[in-house]
Amino acid sequence: MTNRYRADQVGSLLRPADLLQARAAYAEGRLGLEELRKIEDRAILDALELQRRVGLDVFSDGEFRRGGWMTDVAEAVEGFVPERVGIRWRGPGGGVEGSLAHVVGARLRQVRRLTAHESAFLKARAPGPVKMTMPSPSVFMLLSFKPGLTDRFYAARADLLRDLARIVRDELRALADEGVPYLQLDAPQYGNYIDPGLREGLRQAGVDPDRALDEAIAADNGCVAGVKREGVTVALHICRGNNTSRWFAEGGYDPIAEKLFGGLEVDRFLLEYDSERAGGFEPLRYVPKGKTVVLGLITTKEARLESEDDLLRRIEQASRYVPLENLALSPQCGFASAAAGNRLTADDQRRKLELAVETARKVWG
Repeated sequence: MTNRYRADQVGSLLRPADLLQARAAYAEGRLGLEELRKIEDRAILDALELQRRVGLDVFSDGEFRRGGWMTDVAEAVEGFVPERVGIRWRGPGGGVEGSLAHVVGARLRQVRRLTAHESAFLKARAPGPVKMTMPSPSVFMLLSFKPGLTDRFYAARADLLRDLARIVRDELRALADEGVPYLQLDAPQYGNYIDPGLREGLRQAGVDPDRALDEAIAADNGCVAGVKREGVTVALHICRGNNTSRWFAEGGYDPIAEKLFGGLEVDRFLLEYDSERAGGFEPLRYVPKGKTVVLGLITTKEARLESEDDLLRRIEQASRYVPLENLALSPQCGFASAAAGNRLTADDQRRKLELAVETARKVWG
C-alpha cells in the first residue's frame, strides 16, 4: 500500500433521474444496451467532475453501471436464479424484503469479467486515482445459499464459497495487473456476526455463527491472495446494511474485532461509525500496526450535516486506539447501495463529501 487516501468514499453515489429512467427502460426492453451505456457514460463524467470539485482523494464511477452494489456478480456469472433471501430491514419503511443477491440454483459458470466494462472507462476518464468495488465472496454464503435448492449443486455453504472466492480473486488480480490502484471488497455480511438477534437467527437456520465467521474470513483472504500489492491498496468495507436509508444489523464490532481485524489480510478497513449502532472505538485496539482505518463518521442515511467539531473530536478519540497517521475519513457507506438511493438530495450528498474533505485536510493537511 502506498497511499493513505485521507478523504475517502465508499463508492456508490446517488443516481441522477435520467439514469434511473434509462435503466428501467433497458430492463423493460425499451432501450438498447448501446444507448444505456451512453447515458451511463454521461452520468459518470458528471460524477467524476463532482468528486474533482469536492477534492476527494480517490474517484469512483458511483457504481452507475450496476442495479445495486453487488449485482455485477450475478450479471457476469451463470447459476443464479431470480429468487431472493428475505432481509428484515430496520429504519424508515422497514420490513422484510428480498436482498439484492440472487439465490444460487446451479453450478456457477463465469461468462465474462465482473468489472472490465466499468474499470476501463473509469481509468481513462478519472482525474486521479480510482477505486473499484465488488462484493466480498462471503456475502453470498448467507444470502445466496438456499437449503433444498443450492445444496443440490453445492453440498455445503463452504463449497459455494470456494467457487465465489475464485471468481472474485481472479477479478481482483486482473484489476491490479491493469493498474487499478485501489481495490475494495464490500462486506456488510459481517454485521450478521455482530448483532445478537441475527446470530441467533443463524443458529436457528442451522448455521454456527462462529464457524461461519471463520469461513468468511478465510474466503475473503483467499480472494486477495496473489493479488499484486505493490502500488495497490486492498480494502474491506463493513457496514450494518444500507438500503434506502435502512439497516439490518446493530451492535459494536466487539464480538468479531480480534478475529476480523487481526485475521483479514487487507491494508485498509472502512468502518461504519456514524451512529450508536456501531458501538465505540475500543475494538480498534485489535487493528494491526501499520493498517489504516477509515472512520465512517458521516452518515449517508439522512440529510443532517454533521458538525466539523464533532468529527474532529471523534477522530481524536479513535486515535487513542489507532495512531492518527493510520486513520482516514469517509461517509459510513455509499449513498446508493441500491439504485433507488438513500433519502438525501444531490446537494446533501455534495455537502457531506465536502465535509469529509475539509475535515480530512484540517487533520492531515
